[in-house]
Amino acid sequence: MKVFVTRQIPQKGLEMLKARFEVKIGASDRSLSKREIYEGTKDADALVCLLSDAIDEKILSGAKKLKIIANYAVGYNNINVEYAKEHGIFVTNTPGVLTETTADLTWALMLSVARRIVEADKFTRSGKFKGWEPQLMLGSNIFGKTLGVIGAGRIGRAVMKRAIGFGMRVIYYSKSRLPLDIESNLNAGYVSLEKLLKEADFVSLHVPLTKDTYHMIGEDQLSLMKRTAYLINTARGPIVDEEALVKFLKEKRIAGAALDVFENEPLLTPGLMELDNVVITPHIGSASKETREKMSVIVAENVIVALEGKIPPNCVN
Repeated sequence: MKVFVTRQIPQKGLEMLKARFEVKIGASDRSLSKREIYEGTKDADALVCLLSDAIDEKILSGAKKLKIIANYAVGYNNINVEYAKEHGIFVTNTPGVLTETTADLTWALMLSVARRIVEADKFTRSGKFKGWEPQLMLGSNIFGKTLGVIGAGRIGRAVMKRAIGFGMRVIYYSKSRLPLDIESNLNAGYVSLEKLLKEADFVSLHVPLTKDTYHMIGEDQLSLMKRTAYLINTARGPIVDEEALVKFLKEKRIAGAALDVFENEPLLTPGLMELDNVVITPHIGSASKETREKMSVIVAENVIVALEGKIPPNCVN
């Protein structure tokens, strides 16, 4: 059986696949064009792809032997899941494994933007630092402030848990309210989205990208936030209307933002790059060696089980 992998992933997972199947990997370590994915998939029994690979009806219509699409990601909005389901193709993801890693990055971004770490690093490297000053690079405290988490899935809850050590008041909004015992353990209170945006000093996004969450944070929502508040996004770029965000950041109508994902990734909305009150990272939420390797193993396990004729463990359709 043949497995087509669109791009190099950590070796541990690839070795598991190569031990059982004929594995073909994209010709070079870059994002493939739709045509290249179509050609690689048309005689494959399994496809291993990335969140940046758009696996649409056109690609799937030519993949007559395909039994599984194993996404090397938690999200799977890059795949036409319904079409795959209609044609008996499993779609799988890699849930759970990147929860703590992404929560860590969320906090790294929160600390960086509040304490102006990136800005201060550039300032120091450029030779501008001449000695301690009473008002040099003044930022914002995190300890004791209010953290608002939008989305109470695995990652959202992991972010809330870390807030306990910072003595923060935690409020959250989610499609479904958490059980009371979990709320108690996290010291978190359930509130409306409007109340969260009005009261939070830090707003952290952890919802999936759906038609309901597209531009969930736009001009109306940003206008509810405090001028001293920060927006953190490690979820999906299109959840935020970036044009509106750039406007609010330029006008200092919110204090700052930290983004690991972007609306038109990898492109940045004009004006975003020039702002000092935003920290931007290149979609590295899961980018630890341990996590990325575990993701490759989960992908391989999904493929192996599916090609054995069984339902894979992380099937989303």
